[in-house]
Amino acid sequence: MPHALPDVRTQVSAEEWQARVDLAAAYRLVANFRWDDLVFTHISARVPGTHHFLINPYGFLFEEITASSLVKVDLDGRKVMASPYEINPAGFTIHSAIHAAREDAQCVMHTHSLNGVAVSAQKGGVLPISQQSTLVLSSLAYHDYEGIALREDEKARLVRDFGDKNFLMLRNHGLLTVGVSPADAFLAMYVFEAACTIQVRAQAGGGELVHVAQPILDGVQAAAKQVTRGLGGALAWPGLLRRLDRIDPSYRE
Repeated sequence: MPHALPDVRTQVSAEEWQARVDLAAAYRLVANFRWDDLVFTHISARVPGTHHFLINPYGFLFEEITASSLVKVDLDGRKVMASPYEINPAGFTIHSAIHAAREDAQCVMHTHSLNGVAVSAQKGGVLPISQQSTLVLSSLAYHDYEGIALREDEKARLVRDFGDKNFLMLRNHGLLTVGVSPADAFLAMYVFEAACTIQVRAQAGGGELVHVAQPILDGVQAAAKQVTRGLGGALAWPGLLRRLDRIDPSYRE
């Protein structure tokens, strides 16, 4: 890790500390599943009860993120708590737009995974060829590529294109999910990434692809709630944290 930061646990509320631990866990999991892109891309989470947000310090690998190292910023990306680190301005352009527009987007997760970018470059986008894809297609939006996200005027178009969906395919760029928690955003990204990986492999096989029928697509959201017992990402989250704790529990520091 670039620097050993002091434990900020005593400086924040219990609710914020839990949000920090969960967000740090999400970063470690993205690294563990190999969806990370060196120090690029981001996961952000709202500090409960505030309009402040936690995001990664620019220059840290995802496998190095800890609860204490996360940077707390406002909607303009200005630090509201002392930190020796800055944040990536391109990353927060996307995240701040979504956080500002949607109260339900407590966590925003963005990746540049190889399979995700590959499908984002396909004109047809996500195809209904797997169970995973049906879950994505039930709440999927697209946003056309406008270059590295630095322009303020792109925010309005991004928010317009995303609407009230949970999955966003950034054309020629990557994948984005939102959730009421890091657990929900992570589960959504797991399904999104799986759908893209399956699609790339199925296309590589060269055979004719079988599409899922529309009546099945229409009923998938109700079925998904039943499968997760209405818990969403919280169903798998404790097990994922146990996995991280076996590998390296330092994300909790």
